[in-house]
Amino acid sequence: MLTTPAIDTVVRAALDEDAPWGDLTSEMLIPADAVATAQLVAREAGVFSGGAVFDAAFRLVDPRITVHLLVRDGTPFAAGDLLAEASGPARGILQAERIGLNFVQRMSGIATLTARYVAETDGTTARIVDTRKTTPGLRAFERQAVRDGGGHNHRFSLSDAVMAKDNHLAVLSAGGIGLTDALLAVRAKLSHTTHFEVEVDTLEQIEPVLAAGIDTIMLDNFALGDLREGVRRIAGRAIVEASGGVSLETVRRIAQTGVDVISVGALTHSVRALDLGLDVVILPEAVFPTA
Repeated sequence: MLTTPAIDTVVRAALDEDAPWGDLTSEMLIPADAVATAQLVAREAGVFSGGAVFDAAFRLVDPRITVHLLVRDGTPFAAGDLLAEASGPARGILQAERIGLNFVQRMSGIATLTARYVAETDGTTARIVDTRKTTPGLRAFERQAVRDGGGHNHRFSLSDAVMAKDNHLAVLSAGGIGLTDALLAVRAKLSHTTHFEVEVDTLEQIEPVLAAGIDTIMLDNFALGDLREGVRRIAGRAIVEASGGVSLETVRRIAQTGVDVISVGALTHSVRALDLGLDVVILPEAVFPTA
């Protein structure tokens, strides 16, 4: 998902937004032949994510800049740890630093939060997954960060699977079509490789949905007792997903009901960027060869 072309497209757009006609400050203040090293340092503990994106920010500004990643994506780190270094033309480093830092802070924030959710489910069979509640244009980045934190990805886009939610079912019911019949009609049109998921709001909807041979049933905003009952009724005939009301305070109790999947919108829609710093150090040899 996170290929070099995909990374470069997004990072190049961010760089163009930040310096559409160049970095005026650096061009006025910094000699063209000055060189420097920027050190990415953790100011709090977390899980690293976004190394390739961080690298791209500097590479796309000036290919003479060399980035050394000192930790791999998915690696926990402590406050004070040195995570990466970028060395080369000082103007390029100063122009790229904010974009590189923005991406790696957000991605590491997502990975760190995801790791906390995953830790809360330890000892259960539930897996933590993300949702489509991502920053527009940054879905591939943010979903990679979820994986770096030990989580899993839900469908990437509306094109990847059939997922009938409450609004879809409301339209169907308004047309007077029975739930099972409507779902069976959809199933008949699908390739055998296409996953089919249905969201339900009540326990009474489970049997009509199961009768259509659905792959995954999402129990949306169910109380803990109803989640346990839903798992009992489904009895392994479909994957059981829990959604709604999920937080670090509730996720373990939800996992202990026996659900297979817990989708967490908060992983991407309200995450806090991790506190990482990028400190520029001027090298003793303050001239970069211009030949």
